Formats: sequence, structure tokens, C-alpha cells
Amino acid sequence: MGVVFGDIGTSPLYALHTVFTIDDGAVKVNEADIYGVISLMFWSMTVIVSIKYLGVLMRADNNGEGGVMALAVLAQRLYAHRASRSGMLLVVGIVGVALFYGDSIITPAISVLSAVEGLHVAAPAISHLVIPIAAVILIGLFAVQRFGTGKVGALFGPVMVLWFVVLAVAGLGMVVQHPSVLLGLSPTYALTFAFAHPVITFVAMGAVVLVITGAEALYADMGHFGRRPIRRAWFFLVFPALTLNYLGQAALLLHDPEARTDPFFLLIPEWGRLPMVILATAATVIASQAVISGAFSLSRQAVQLGLLPPLTIRQTSEREGGQVYLPAINGLLFIGVLAVMLTFGSSARLATAYGISVTGAMVVDTALLLLVARLLWGWRVWKIAVAAIAFGGLELTFLAGNLSKIVFGGWVPLLIAAVVITVMTTWRRGRQLVVEDRGEKEGSLAKFIEAVHAKAVPRVPGIAVFPHPNKDTTPLALRANVEHNHILHEHVLIVSVITARVPHVPMSQAFTYDDLGYSDDGIEHLTMRFGFSDKPDIPTALRAACRQEILPFEAADVGTASYFVSRGAIRAMHPKGMATWRKKLFVALAHNAVDPAARFGLPVLRTLTMGSDVEI
Repeated sequence: MGVVFGDIGTSPLYALHTVFTIDDGAVKVNEADIYGVISLMFWSMTVIVSIKYLGVLMRADNNGEGGVMALAVLAQRLYAHRASRSGMLLVVGIVGVALFYGDSIITPAISVLSAVEGLHVAAPAISHLVIPIAAVILIGLFAVQRFGTGKVGALFGPVMVLWFVVLAVAGLGMVVQHPSVLLGLSPTYALTFAFAHPVITFVAMGAVVLVITGAEALYADMGHFGRRPIRRAWFFLVFPALTLNYLGQAALLLHDPEARTDPFFLLIPEWGRLPMVILATAATVIASQAVISGAFSLSRQAVQLGLLPPLTIRQTSEREGGQVYLPAINGLLFIGVLAVMLTFGSSARLATAYGISVTGAMVVDTALLLLVARLLWGWRVWKIAVAAIAFGGLELTFLAGNLSKIVFGGWVPLLIAAVVITVMTTWRRGRQLVVEDRGEKEGSLAKFIEAVHAKAVPRVPGIAVFPHPNKDTTPLALRANVEHNHILHEHVLIVSVITARVPHVPMSQAFTYDDLGYSDDGIEHLTMRFGFSDKPDIPTALRAACRQEILPFEAADVGTASYFVSRGAIRAMHPKGMATWRKKLFVALAHNAVDPAARFGLPVLRTLTMGSDVEI
């Protein structure tokens, strides 16, 4: 309740208000338009959330994990036999991730701001403090991220349950007074509204989409909670509460058209408005926490898949693997959230920038769904066509309706997405160029081992671990150790870390051992496989490999092992391979990337860095 539904659950704060104020009141506050809008909202939630995400898309999981990244990896695996399509699917996934980052910046700003704006109704005397109060809340929200959500997670569920109960009760009271508003649940009113006012409907769709913001979170958080709890929470509490509240706001507008200035808070009795502001603020903070945590998880997956440079990742819960904290992402999100809030100044203006990233991410999900449905479930062409029309048609209408808002703020999420796409594609291509140059400097590992045998290099007691991407070339640190120090340790272990295209890899399947052709020279190779949601902790994995008797030494010996990291300065030199400005961007990203020792959990006092410069 607290993590999954925070975003979509706070939409009543601003959704209906935005519909009836967009484009200077293009949608009129009369019976026909109100019924048409309510019908559009109800059936949008039904088709997109209830049917698409909960009914269909949640069946397309990647080893239990959901979200656009997991779906893209699943599609890649299904189309692995077609290299061209596999690469295209990764690009589609990158676009989806980039749009999610845009959502992650706008959601905290619009959610917290819309809640605090309740002061305009509840306490007009201090309404001039809305922006400062919202800024203080956001500063506090991002400041406590370092402590993780584990300690406060137990409070999220009860607060959100109370929130949805209050939503339902507030809406039900007005529906009982004006039961005719229930007619708006009929799809005929949406169709009538669309055919009677096609242009106005197109404009309204740009705001109606606000009722389904956060739907992607239902799918993305499936790995943490499973399908059944999410489905039960939606159908038994969240969906009924949201529907009743939207109906209540609509009934209020039928009774008092002037209430369109803030139908959510005007629906609440005067005595309860200030407590409602406090509850709404708590709910929006939780909604913001949910999307920030989602950005952390998605960023970790992107790092594991080689789409972002290595970042500092801290586990904030001993029990929940999905609760992580990334200081760099937290800082960037904070700067972005505060900037858009101060720039736009109100939730109404922010709403014009909100829909594009949400609808764009949904279209990406649908595109990937249509691609995997045939191979995953054996769907026939007619089924795929129906899904494309029902889901894709509605979402493309939402997207088109929001494209008209580009000049009024819709450019913000597109700019954010463009920056993220540029960073991800640049890092991915730059890594390929680095691997090519390092391959030339490293040379063949087999020939290096033969040379070591021929020279009879002196051995010293202990275990030396060399993290290295493969077993074909020689780690630069290993080559430098022999050439400059003229010694080798008794046990030399080259470790390659591979990120599998699944969320988690069990320890029983995580290791592959190779003695590199000599069973008695103490130079060995170990491949470690981690899921993209796992933390690549080399010392912990080594102890596990020893306990499984994969390595020829005891787990206790790992505690005294020395770690040698191959790392040198990266310089942009050659004119080919990538545009000069992208090379400079890659070098800047590499310089600010986390040290491999921190990334792989290596002990600081027993880790040495050696190597040579790398040119791209």
C-alpha cells in the first residue's frame, strides 16, 4: 500500500482540477462535460491499470521482476536469435528508463506542492508560504534518503490505508447526496463527449492521463511484493477509493461549478481541511519516496547492465534487497526536483509538464508487451492487434494530447529523457572503445602464463585476487606486478564478474572455475555471475565459492587476500569511434565513476590499484 500506490493514490489532489482549468477552461463545468470526463477517467483506470498492467503485463516478468528494464531484458532474451532486433530492444528499454527519470523529477515536485497548496483553502492567511514550506519538505525528504526507507517503511502502509479510506468516505458523502453522478461510469458518456467535442476531448485527454500516473510502479514493484498482493490492494481498496473520490468531486462540481478552483479540498468539510492538508502532505511524501526509491533501483539495474558508470550503492536494509541508496542519483534528483518546483511555482503549471513522461513510458511498455506476447504466450496476430488498439490506441491518444503542451512545460521531461539517453548511449559506446584499447595493452593471458613459467617468477605466500572482465587477456595489474615487482603470489585468482540478464542468480549457479591449463601453478580463473538486482560483492562471493569447494583454499583465507585493481587514466585521443564531445563526456563520466574497489566491496586496506593509461 505504501510503496506501490503512493503515486497513483495522490492523483485526486490535482487531476480533476487540471481537467477543468486546462487551456483557460476549455472543458466546461456542465453536466455533459462532467459526465464525459468522469467516464474517461474511470475507463482509463480500468483499461490501462486494471486490464493492461494488472491483468496482462504482470504476467510478463523476468524471473519475478517487473518494470521497463526487466521487460526490455526479457524481450532481448526472447529475440536473442535476431541480433539486430535484440539491439533495438535495448534502445527501446533505454528510452523507457529515460522517461522514468523525467517522471521521478516531476512527481515529488507536483505531489508535495499540490498537497501544501491546500493551505489556499484551509488557511489562506499563510498561503503565501506554500513554496517555502514545500521546499523545506523536499529538502528534508532528500536529506533522510541516506538512512533508507527500512526504518520508516512500517509507517507507509497504515498512512496510505488511512488516506484511501478518507478519500472513499469524502467522495461517498457527496455521491449519496447526488447519486445521478454514477451515470458517469457508463462508457457511453465518454464516447458521446468525444464525438460531440473532439478537439476539447483531445485537450482533456492531456489532463485525464493524470489519473493513471504511477501505473508503471505497479509493474516495477512486482518483484518486491508479487502479483497477488498488488492486485488485491488495487481491486479491494485503491480502485474503489479513487473512483468514489473522483465521483464525489464530480458531484461537487455539478452542485457548485465554482468549486473547480480546488474540488479536492472543497469536498472536505471546513473543519477537516487543515487535517486533510497534513494527511495529504504525508501521502505525497510517501508517493515521492516511492518514486525516488524506484529511481535508485532502476539506476542500480542500469549500472549492472553497463548503461551507467559505476556508482556508489549502499544497501539500506538487511532484509529488503530492493532498498538501496545512491548518493549521486539522490543529489541529481534533488537538484532537478527543486529546480522544476521553483521554475513552475504551482501544481497546475507543473501538471502541463507531467503527462509526457508518464504516457511515453506507458507506450514503451506496450510496445515491448506486443513484441514479447507472441513468443512468450503464443498470442495470435488478432490478439496482438486487439491489444495494440485497446492499449496502444488509448496511450497514443494520451501522448498526442500531451504533445500539445510541449511549449508550456512539456519540454522538461523530454529534455531530461534526452540527457539520460545521451549519457547511457555514450557510456555504453565508450566502454566498448576502452575494451578495445585495453585488449591491445593487456595481451594474451595464455601467453603471459607461459612466459611466467619460462622465467620461473618467484612466488610469495598469500592470495592475490585480480578483478578482470575476461580470461582471454591479462589484467594490467597482474602484468605490472610481474614486470615491476618481479613476484607472484602463491595463489593468483583472476575474477570475472558477469551481470546476468535476470534479477537474481542463486549461489549454486553463480560460479565457473578454470585452472587455465595448469592444475598446479596456482594461477586460476573464477567467473562470478550476479543478477542485475544483486550487489556484486567479490569477497562475500569468494567465501561462498570456498564453502562450495570450488576454490582450492579455505573461506577463512579470503580474509587475508590482497586485491589488485587494474585502473589507469582514460584519455580521448583518436579521431575515430565516437564524436569528440561524446568522448569528453565519457571521460568525465569515467573520472567521476565509483572506484572498482568500492563497487565490488573490496577491503580498502588490502586493495592496490595498478595499471596504465587507456586511450579512446
